[in-house]
Amino acid sequence: MSMNGFDAKLLGMIALGSATGGVARFVLGSVIQARSAGAFPTGTLLINISGSLLLGFLMRYTLGSTSVSPEVRAMLTTGFCGGYTTFSTFSYETLTLIEDGDWRRAGGYATASVVLALLGTLGGFALARAALDARRAL
Repeated sequence: MSMNGFDAKLLGMIALGSATGGVARFVLGSVIQARSAGAFPTGTLLINISGSLLLGFLMRYTLGSTSVSPEVRAMLTTGFCGGYTTFSTFSYETLTLIEDGDWRRAGGYATASVVLALLGTLGGFALARAALDARRAL
């Protein structure tokens, strides 16, 4: 069955993985953060590191084996790891560029990702402040 060119089973598997990964991120991140001292985002840091480790393993293993179907691979990688942390995808893509010898593109991608994501967040902060100010003015 197809949904606008996308396989419905594949989309369902990705959705299941995404939901599970998002819940895992919330629960594990909350537990870690509650047990760490201070305001440093230890939970997020450990989620990003463990998600990157997991995605690196899953991509190399599932692409190197015929025992994992494309649907299960998508559920575990795009779904679970994507719901758990998109930082893992960023790490994987950057290292893939480095492995391919494309250091310039890897550096540009990493720099642009970090700088533009921070600028995007800054823009989101500014929009939220403006929306809150407009709401208070009513």
